[in-house]
Amino acid sequence: MESRMQGDLHVRFGGRLWETYHRKVARRPSPSLHAKYAREPEMLNIEMKDFLENEDTSDFSHTRMNIYFRELGNESPLLVKLIMQSIYKNNDRKVRHLGSKRFGIQFLIKGIYTYNGMLYVHTQTKNSSNVPFDTDFIKFKIVDKKVPKRTAIQETVLDAVRSYNEVIEIAGKSTVRTVYALPKFTIPDDKLLLVELYEKNGGRHQTIRVENADIVNAEVINELKIK
Repeated sequence: MESRMQGDLHVRFGGRLWETYHRKVARRPSPSLHAKYAREPEMLNIEMKDFLENEDTSDFSHTRMNIYFRELGNESPLLVKLIMQSIYKNNDRKVRHLGSKRFGIQFLIKGIYTYNGMLYVHTQTKNSSNVPFDTDFIKFKIVDKKVPKRTAIQETVLDAVRSYNEVIEIAGKSTVRTVYALPKFTIPDDKLLLVELYEKNGGRHQTIRVENADIVNAEVINELKIK
């Protein structure tokens, strides 16, 4: 079955809709939706902000409706944001052996956390030089520990679904911390996770090798302690 829309489809939020059921008539207002379709729209992309960000988030037992996104699985964007904020605010160093330092740039993983199907990676980048570090991108990928010569490298790239305090330019003599949220995963013993930080138009790239043991020993987040 194929469905097509022709002409203009108008979109408008608001209005009232009256519901009738059984033998009684309930005059209960509910939001209505009107849409408008344009062949040549003025705007192609719409960025949605978290409309719950200004509400009281101290109580997780509230019954208000949350919006869920496919990449977050069964987790709400609001709780993911709160967890990242809590990790950033506490600034604990749970991991002390994962890091890279080259050309005056130190890149660390301070902690790996898990909660309800998500992994949270807390990173720190310290620029000890006088030259700003412009971040091109950060990449999380699973690769083979040993790759025989003349063999194509097999890698699986993991996309961070959320980030908190991700800063593009790290000024000289400054430190920046970021929390990334990724879908939960584990890796076989013959593979490892590479966390790569690339400099834009530069060569001060950083790489951290993360073993499977670091992933499975991730710190479990206690929801009751999230502030």
